Parts: sequence; structure tokens; C-alpha cells
Amino acid sequence: MLRSVLLFIACTLAGRPGARFANLLGIQVAKDTLLHLLRTMPDRREGPVRVLGVDDFALRKGDSYATILVDLETRRAIDVLPGREAEPWATWLARHPEVEIICRDRAGAYAEGARTGAPQAMQVADGWHLWRNLAEAVEKTVGSHHTCIRSAFATRPITELDTARVRRPPFDPPDRTSDCLGRPRLLVARTKDRYAAVQQRLAEGKSLTAIGRELRLDHSTVRRFARATSIDELLVKAVNRQSILDEYKSYLHQRWNEGCHDIPRLHREVRELGFPGDIQTVRRYLRRSKESGLPASPRPAPRPRRVVRWIMTGPDRLTAGDALELKEIRAACPHLDVAARHVRDLATMLHDRRGDLLPDWMDRVLADDLPALHSLVTGLRRHQDAVTAGLSSSWSSGQVEGQVTRIKLIKRQGYGRASLDLLRKRLLGL
Repeated sequence: MLRSVLLFIACTLAGRPGARFANLLGIQVAKDTLLHLLRTMPDRREGPVRVLGVDDFALRKGDSYATILVDLETRRAIDVLPGREAEPWATWLARHPEVEIICRDRAGAYAEGARTGAPQAMQVADGWHLWRNLAEAVEKTVGSHHTCIRSAFATRPITELDTARVRRPPFDPPDRTSDCLGRPRLLVARTKDRYAAVQQRLAEGKSLTAIGRELRLDHSTVRRFARATSIDELLVKAVNRQSILDEYKSYLHQRWNEGCHDIPRLHREVRELGFPGDIQTVRRYLRRSKESGLPASPRPAPRPRRVVRWIMTGPDRLTAGDALELKEIRAACPHLDVAARHVRDLATMLHDRRGDLLPDWMDRVLADDLPALHSLVTGLRRHQDAVTAGLSSSWSSGQVEGQVTRIKLIKRQGYGRASLDLLRKRLLGL
């Protein structure tokens, strides 16, 4: 009876937290004893697996990973493999010739391992991962063309108030590439310099590793600068961050144009409306407006990720205001209009399970000038059979993602530093 209680505590809380909890119950036990009990726990016996899901998860993010296998019919994790390479995965499949369907993402190692270890199985590329990859490509496209969006939202009809101010110096509010005094922001200048340096060395034929070593940059940073199609794609996230003043700018413009130029008073008024910042934030924004008027109704361009969300959301699920702004964006930028059409077409294929339409969709994408989507299609063609099956089949990796989330919760409960064998016992034991 005591062994069963201690084993349950070890399974739930692992070593040190489990020992503390046992002591609260009046059971004196060392953490090493609990871990030993956990290691001696027999594995749960599983029957034949027909439909299998596979994905990786982080043991130490950015350092070490493992692979989880899930029976999608019983919705239970059946094994955990070290690493995320093809060989252990193929070896496991060779011991289970009964597997008929394998749901996976588009990782090359899992595709190779499935071909080697289970040539009889049909591979299904998960639709959720495909949709996520498409969203990432759309985000890059929006970043490359965000200048079109800013131009569209900066344009507004000329009003009588504008005409009255025609002789005044125009107010140039601090844009996100310069500070309140008009000087280039350090982040923007550094990004431009690094982009120019990386592109120059690429043109000279140098490898990414050599460039990173020469510029003292991380390899992933060099790769990001090398893959960017323009400087705008790199700057869009840096210069379009949310400001705590954004939702109060309209009020500040209104009060300024009514003649109230007392910044402490304006700060008190917006504080009453809920503004959490200090007076310096308001002063920096209005500093360059001393000799000029403010536009009657500032209209900030939507953030890139908001535009991506609008494009990736079904038209019937958008609010009237969001739908109207997306329509304006699509009218202002033909590239984003084309990207939105491709997204809708793929969404229809996913919903109607029409994988047979994939080749035609990829050809249409390649016919347009959308480099990020071209890169996506190039990757899809390497896994075209699996992607077609994923668009046509009802099987997905949803249960696998659920198990990965479960692992994250287990690690927070005391298994954050556990070795793979202990984590495997916990995952498969209960």
C-alpha cells in the first residue's frame, strides 16, 4: 500500500517536490527513493497501432529535443524517443509493421524515417502545420509590403481645417524609424547596416557561417538577414510595435487643435481616461508640434500581425470594421490582394478536403510575385503526396499537439529538470 502511494506521488510530482509533499503526509522519504521507484515502474502494454502521430518537443529549448509517438485512435501517448532524428524513428517503425497511417509535420527527418521504417504506411502532413506555415509566409509578405498599408492609411481627404493650416509648417509626428527629435533610431540604423553588410558578403560568395564569424552575429540572425527579400521585411516588426499612447492620440490631436497646448493638463486628462504612462511620453510625442498644427484625425496603420490575422480569418468571421479596413488594404496593394486570394483558396481546400486541387493552387502561387509564398510552395512540393493526403484526410496531429502541451504542464509540476527516462515514465505511466 505504501509503495503504491509513493509511486503515485513520484509519478505526479517527481523527486524533490514529491518528497516535500510526502513529508506533509507524515511519510519520511528521500527524493532519490522516489526517483528509483519511478524508474522501476513497468511500462504500460500497448496493443497494435494502426494510426500513428509523431512530433518533437523540447527537453531544453534550443538545446535538446525528443520525439513523442501517439496512437491517434486511442488518443494516448505510446512511446518517447530520444532526439528527433530519422534513425531511432525508423527503427521503432520497423518493429511495428501494423502501422497504416502516419500523421506528421513537414520535418525532413520524420519523412525520411517513415519512408525507411514503414514504406507500407500512408504519410499525412498535418493541416494545422500547413496553415501555420502559410501564416508565416503571409506575415513575411505583409512585412515586405507594409509601406503600401502605411501609405493607404496616411491618405485622407483635405478638410477645411487642413486648408486653414496650409501656411503652417506641416506637423511631422515622430515616425517609428526616428526618435522624437528626428534622429534615426539606433535599432533601425543597426538593422540597415547589418542587412547591407550581409547582402554584400553574400554577393561575394561567402557562406552564412563565414559571414556570422566575420560580423560576430549568431547563425540564425545571419540566416534571417540573408533570406529577407528587402529591408522593409526586417524593419516592419521593429518599427511597428504597440505604443501605450496609440489609443489616446486621437484625443490629444482633438484637444491640441481646440487650442489646449498645456502638456501637463493634457497628461492629466488622458490619465483620467486610463493612460498608464508618464508625462514624458506625451511631451515627446507633442514636442515637434509647437510651431504647427496636428492632423484633425490621426489614422495609424494597423500592425502587420493584425493584417495577417484579418487575411487568415474567414470573411464571415471578421467584424464590419475589420472587413472594411482589409478591403481598403487589398485595394491599395495588389500583392496583398493576391496573397489573400491564395489564402482563401487553400482554406477552401482544407475545409472541403480537396487535396486534388493542390497542384493547380501551387502553380497559381508560383505565377505571382510573392517570394515568401514561393518558398512555401517549394517546401510543399518536397512533401506533395503527404500534403495532398493531409488536405484530403480527416486525420490530423491535433492529439499529438495536445500531448506536447501536456508535457509542458508536466515539466512545470516538477519534471522541468528531469532526464528523458523519468519524463518518459511519467508520460506513459498515468
